[in-house]
Amino acid sequence: MSIKKFFLVAAAAAMVSGCAMMPAGGGASAQPEVAAAAERLRIAMIDPTAAALGALVADDLSYGHSGGKVDTKASFIADLVDGKSDFVSIAITEQTIKVVDANTAIVRHTLAADTNDSGKPGKVALKILGVWQKQGGSWKLLARQAVRT
Repeated sequence: MSIKKFFLVAAAAAMVSGCAMMPAGGGASAQPEVAAAAERLRIAMIDPTAAALGALVADDLSYGHSGGKVDTKASFIADLVDGKSDFVSIAITEQTIKVVDANTAIVRHTLAADTNDSGKPGKVALKILGVWQKQGGSWKLLARQAVRT
């Protein structure tokens, strides 16, 4: 094999192996954006406004609570804004983010919170699965499922 052909084959092999290691849809580069959106949601759930929550939640939201209730975007926002679901503090741990493609990400974490739902103090400990979708350049929560730990 000539030296020129050897270098061409080596360069091609390097390009192929480099492409194989890159996440689909630039996943690693989107992780900080998804993490930032998840953090904005955590903050908005503690100090809720319809505008802040509306900007973070997809119109087609499906939110399954650990008790079996399923929220839509409208009911999720209303319960938070009206204090029916009132988070005094929320701590997120063990968060993982997997960017599936350029427009979809899966976020899992453990949530520990102090609540004051309808004026009644309490504590919750949950495992959360969130599906985020990039819509119009912004990451929005499309689906969320909570289970008790």
